[in-house]
Amino acid sequence: MGILLNRGGADLNNSAHFPASPPQVMPLCLAGAAAAGLIGLVYANGSARLALAAIIGLFAGIALYHASFGFTSAWQRFAFERRGAGLRAQILLILLTCAITFPLLAAGKIFGQPIHGSIAPFGIAAAFGAFLFGIGMHMGGSCASGTLFTMGGGNTRMLATLAGFVAGSLVATAHLVFWRSLPGFAPLSIVETYGAVAAYALTALLLGGLFIYSRRREIRHHGQLERDDRQFNLIRGPWPKLWGCHALVFVSIATLLVLSRPWGITSAFALWGAKLGRAAGIPVDGWPYWANRQAWLDQPVWMDSTSVMNFGIVVGALAAAALAGRFSPIFRLTLRELVIALMAGLLMGYGARLAYGCNIGAYLGGVVSGSLHGWGWLLFGFLGLSVSASLASRLKGSFNRRADQ
Repeated sequence: MGILLNRGGADLNNSAHFPASPPQVMPLCLAGAAAAGLIGLVYANGSARLALAAIIGLFAGIALYHASFGFTSAWQRFAFERRGAGLRAQILLILLTCAITFPLLAAGKIFGQPIHGSIAPFGIAAAFGAFLFGIGMHMGGSCASGTLFTMGGGNTRMLATLAGFVAGSLVATAHLVFWRSLPGFAPLSIVETYGAVAAYALTALLLGGLFIYSRRREIRHHGQLERDDRQFNLIRGPWPKLWGCHALVFVSIATLLVLSRPWGITSAFALWGAKLGRAAGIPVDGWPYWANRQAWLDQPVWMDSTSVMNFGIVVGALAAAALAGRFSPIFRLTLRELVIALMAGLLMGYGARLAYGCNIGAYLGGVVSGSLHGWGWLLFGFLGLSVSASLASRLKGSFNRRADQ
């Protein structure tokens, strides 16, 4: 568990070390047709804004794939291998994004249009949800964005993870009345409370401390920082983490400018689950969560901005995999792999609804909005991943000792 497979079964962290292969024409044509169809569909329905969102999603998919920018792998490598390059790339991503989003959110408008951050309360439900999400991240080896871009890149196991994500998200919406009744802290934005400058200084202080700590810990454990000696290519990949970081800064800011809110992913999974549940005869319209969101539930998925961006990520990753010559889906899954992928998706889907989002919508979106719930998500999400990894390691050791006896 906890190994993210991609590009025809390659380890996500090492996949770009393989010799370059020629671009694959058929998958690239498929990606081009899908991209044109997605952009054309939403534009034909009268939404230039959603057409731009689709383009942003496509670029996000390419960036995530080429840079292998996985939140899960970065956390796991820092916690258990003492390698912090991925974590430091996340820190830089947040700091650069905050430098733009904090002043914009403090102003409250962009081009005369109101904007809002991802500000949410944090309490027992959100902490438990983030903890569950962390467990699911370790089990499945992916997060929400990782599920989408690795699936687009040819990892068929992520189809099962996505199915679990959708099912878990739907089930959680049936229980949210209970979870929202539990104690918690009210929403708090440090941008609104202290102003953009002070909020950024506080955020930079916290993240800067974590950045320095990760460097020192890696050097103390390994003697030097890890070097990346791969040959990089802007079009075909791979990309260094720094390129991926800057690309995702653009994605985060462009999303705020175009959609007037931060980047998110998992709300779309709940919508997909509700639509499938309604089609199957499940009375989701009567659930309090959906009773207050009838307009959202009734509209086509291609008119939902989060869904459009998610589709774009999958198609963009397909294009990137084809350019890299590594789109080679494997459809042979063992029952164990299938069950673990489904369980991981269920935990992450359920947890994301309780915690007001995933590592993108709640953690990244929360922190770059100045919301304290983003920091709470980071703490409990990392705790869940660490506990799951520790238990898995102990179980593996126990099984190995028994096998040796």
